[in-house]
Amino acid sequence: MFQQIINWRTLLALIAIGIVTSTIFYSRYVATKIAKEERSRVIAFGESLKMKAKSDDPDIIAFTNRIAVENEDIPIIETDEHNDPTGIYVNLDSLTVVKDSGYLRKMVQRFGKINEPVKIDVTNQKYFYGQSRLQDEVRYYPIVQLIIVGLFILITLLALRSSYRSVQNQVWAGMAKETAHQLGTPVSSLQGWVEMLKQNPDNSKIVPELEKDVSRLQLVSDRFGKIGSSPQLEKHNITSQVTSMMDYMKKRAPGKVSFSINTNNEKKIFANISPPLFDWVIENLLKNSLDAMEGTGEIKINIENLPDKVNIDLKDSGKGIPLAMQQKVFKPGFTTKKRGWGLGLSLSKRIIEQYHKGEIFIKNSEPGKGTTFRIVLKK
Repeated sequence: MFQQIINWRTLLALIAIGIVTSTIFYSRYVATKIAKEERSRVIAFGESLKMKAKSDDPDIIAFTNRIAVENEDIPIIETDEHNDPTGIYVNLDSLTVVKDSGYLRKMVQRFGKINEPVKIDVTNQKYFYGQSRLQDEVRYYPIVQLIIVGLFILITLLALRSSYRSVQNQVWAGMAKETAHQLGTPVSSLQGWVEMLKQNPDNSKIVPELEKDVSRLQLVSDRFGKIGSSPQLEKHNITSQVTSMMDYMKKRAPGKVSFSINTNNEKKIFANISPPLFDWVIENLLKNSLDAMEGTGEIKINIENLPDKVNIDLKDSGKGIPLAMQQKVFKPGFTTKKRGWGLGLSLSKRIIEQYHKGEIFIKNSEPGKGTTFRIVLKK
């Protein structure tokens, strides 16, 4: 699915580039054609004024007036050979011309930068002209189209991303529910067998250990069941939850690994959590730290109680995570171990961010010095 989104992004980018490129070239072609037509109209305007000045024929005067009237959008200023306005102009604001004596000179300079003036050889007069509204629209049309295409691509990508997340959520939930269901039956059977073993006094030594293992399986089944549903969050003591998981992992860790926890002398720090899922996250992080240290090192946990949130930092003295890999560690399937599914941190991120509405990220990591993960929980 992710590969399909990448392919869609590439396809949409190519389509956008094709549309924009073809539009730019076509717009330039149209703008050039319009510019030639407008120059021809300015030449006709200048020639008409020359004819009008030479003739008293009513028909010629009417003809020249019609040429002037038909030009409704091209601003034109007539000047002498020294580029001084003669006072003849069209499609400019007359009120501004009256109020500002230098307005026509300013516009002559401006028009001169836009188009080369039309020269009438006989009278030595020049006609400076600007761009029509149509030409301005053609010039800015590619920009407008680029914005529209960009919005289209953005909306499409957001829709694809939303669809991808929806499918991913359904897969996670479906797998979790099915796993919980598959575990449920054998765990129930094991609980029954344990009860039967209790009836024989000779089993008094093995039954407690079996009960622990069955309880552990029940906890795993409960965790998967909660991932496949919407767990209820309740206020719990984060200090006791983290301490409990640390003690659990300490018993299973190599003897050369030391554990410590700092709460700034606060024994009770509360936040809204689902205990089975939260414990799973702490367990995953501790397991990753133990794997990174390879049998020897130190794990420090710091819990910071703030007015609106709780920060939990889990620091190890392991081999660290290279900067290039830090963006990948939470992606499903990513692992540096020879054995493993690469789902532990991905599950942890899902549990903290989607179910607890918190944050989990790598606060700091240096190769050879260790890694610090931070969990942020809302109160």
